[in-house]
Amino acid sequence: MSDCEGCFEPVIVVVKLGGSVLTDEGAFARAARYLRERRRRAPAERFVAVVSAQAGWTDALERTARKITGTPSARSLDLLWSTGEIRSVALLTLHLERFEVRAAGLNVAETGLRVDRGPGCRAWLDAQQLRAALAENEVVAVPGFLGTNAEGTTVTLGRGGSDLSAVLLAAGLGAARCELVKDVPGYFSADPNRDANARHLPALTFAEALDLADHGCDLVQRQAIETAAKAGLPLMVRSLDGSALITVVSAGFTSTDGGTRDTSKLVFANS
Repeated sequence: MSDCEGCFEPVIVVVKLGGSVLTDEGAFARAARYLRERRRRAPAERFVAVVSAQAGWTDALERTARKITGTPSARSLDLLWSTGEIRSVALLTLHLERFEVRAAGLNVAETGLRVDRGPGCRAWLDAQQLRAALAENEVVAVPGFLGTNAEGTTVTLGRGGSDLSAVLLAAGLGAARCELVKDVPGYFSADPNRDANARHLPALTFAEALDLADHGCDLVQRQAIETAAKAGLPLMVRSLDGSALITVVSAGFTSTDGGTRDTSKLVFANS
């Protein structure tokens, strides 16, 4: 008989909340309510909330750095940028606590996303602390956009890197889903803010999403789509409105089995 017979195996869902959603102080409360409702509807699921800095913070922090010196080092700039994501982690966690959701916020090192900026720029996940936090909490908030290198130094994953970090975390954890929460409910045939006739696209292949990225659509970071395709990890692009439409990006079918995926090929190009 297995020692684990009857053990509870939570379904892990990675939810990325970007700057387009975290627009102001009140947005953190809205995001916390959204996660609380998701937990109520699916009590068997545990959520990893990958958060970006609040809208405008990354640019503001860079302006601060360049007021001090016109040529800030990459290391110093990455360290300053990371304060925006850590702030978001803390604020979201505090709102989750306010709503009586068992939650923990992790810092960059605790999250376990490691980045090797050598040839091929490989990334991988040391998930020990993250899994331990998931075993004790309903939601674990972690910083997107960031990882640590072999020396333990904080490094960034480039613009749009929160999408990429969410994909890497989901693949490394064997998550059932990777959901990218945006300010629109998925992909459209044209910009819905400019074209009233834009059609919602409920499903795309990875190849189609990459083609859209090549033609200027920056809804999902291109490297994140490439990495999800290599890992065989479907992406769900949605808004905070639980009743709104969604877009699933996959190889042509949707897999939510949550099984182990091959993460050995999770290699992304230098930013």
